[in-house]
Order: sequence, then C-alpha cells, then structure tokens
Amino acid sequence: MDERIWTAGLVVIGDEILSGRTQDRNVAQLATWLNAQGIRLGEVRVVADRQEAIVEAVNTLRTRYDYCFTTGGIGPTHDDISVDAVAAALGVDVVIHPEARAILEGYYASRGGLTDMRLRMARVPAGAELISNRMSGAPGIRIGNVFMLAGVPHIAAGMLDALTGQLEGGRPLLARTIGCWVAESEIAELLAKVERSRQGVTIGSYPFFREGRTGANFVIRSTSQEDVDACIAELTAGLEAQGREVVDGGI
Repeated sequence: MDERIWTAGLVVIGDEILSGRTQDRNVAQLATWLNAQGIRLGEVRVVADRQEAIVEAVNTLRTRYDYCFTTGGIGPTHDDISVDAVAAALGVDVVIHPEARAILEGYYASRGGLTDMRLRMARVPAGAELISNRMSGAPGIRIGNVFMLAGVPHIAAGMLDALTGQLEGGRPLLARTIGCWVAESEIAELLAKVERSRQGVTIGSYPFFREGRTGANFVIRSTSQEDVDACIAELTAGLEAQGREVVDGGI
C-alpha cells in the first residue's frame, strides 16, 4: 500500500512582500518545519492586503491540501485584515476570543494598557483556537485546517514551536546532495534511470556556472534513508563511470 503523504499550502499575506520592501523568510522556515513534521509544502501564494485575494487563496489551498497556513496580517493596524478574510472564507463571524483578550491584558499591563487597536489582536474567526506566542503576547490562530501565523519571522518561529508535534503527518523527507562538474543535459538519462530505480525517490537537479565552467548539484529526497543512500551510490557510480569526479555534499 502506498504511504500516505500529508501536504500543506501557504498564503503569504502583505503588500510589503509584493512591493519588495520586505523579503519573505517564512517560506523556507515553514517548509523546513513542515518537513520535520512529515508534511510536504506543496504550494505558496503571495497575496496583497485585499480581502477578496486572501479569501480566494485560503479557500483554494485549504481544500487542495491537508493544511493551509497563512503568515501576516494579524497585527493591530487597520491593514491587518487576515482575520476578517479567513472568517469570510469560512463563512463565520469575527469574535473577541476571551483567552486572547486575557493574554493581551496581561502582556500590555506594564506597556500602556490594552487599547482598542491592541484589542484587534484578540479578534478571531468564531470557533477558533489559539496558537501560543511567547515572543510578543498576541497569539496565532487555528481553525479547522487553517493556521494563521504572524508575519514577523521570529514570532512565526515561536508559533511553529508551539505547534510542533500537534499536526498529523507522515515520515519526514530525508535528503542528501552530491555535486559534479557536468552539464545536466549530458546526464539527463542517468538521472531519470536512477530516479526510476526506487519508488518514492525524487532527484532535484540544480545547475550553476562558476569558474568559467558548468556544474550541477543533485539532491536525492525520500522518506527512506536506505533509498536515498542507494540512489546516491548508483548516481555516483554512474558519474564516475563517465570519468567524472563527484563531490559529496555538493559543490
């Protein structure tokens, strides 16, 4: 029986990402964390701070994948509209979460108190649970298979820590890399042959041009360490049979 593969999609929300003012770091961070949970990141969408764009992206990814994550738009300012958008996508109201309110009241007790704007961070789609945030008080939000994280990477990282081990997933995806000074087109047949030799193995080929010549790194991925190692050995042997030097770990 084929192994169950768990998947996730990500909606990155924010005009600042699309304008280039802010460089997103959450995609790599989330992908790495998901892999450790045995979940594959299958798709990423970057959308503006517009409710209809967020609704469309969330509704597509939450139905296409096992899990849908969002980053950004859950802060205290007027353009933080992710809660409203996700509530609209799910067809529920927006409510003040009593536990979130209590957390914020405690956090801001010595920081000027809980203002109306700060209270916005206690708003959630009706029926939602909270994701703990030890970094800045304001919690993340979990409703159904949708997980709403902060846009600030170190705060999002804390929320992912709180979710570690909480999501159902499969076996983590393992990987090894080798490099070779060769044009990938010259060994395309060898790559395909090695990939076909083991079910569930994928080989990523990443060409580069350095020092006036062409090379490529090859990343072998599988949930089975045995299959990864076997494919590394087979690919290495095939390259060396052509008189090429192989660099373990990549070039």
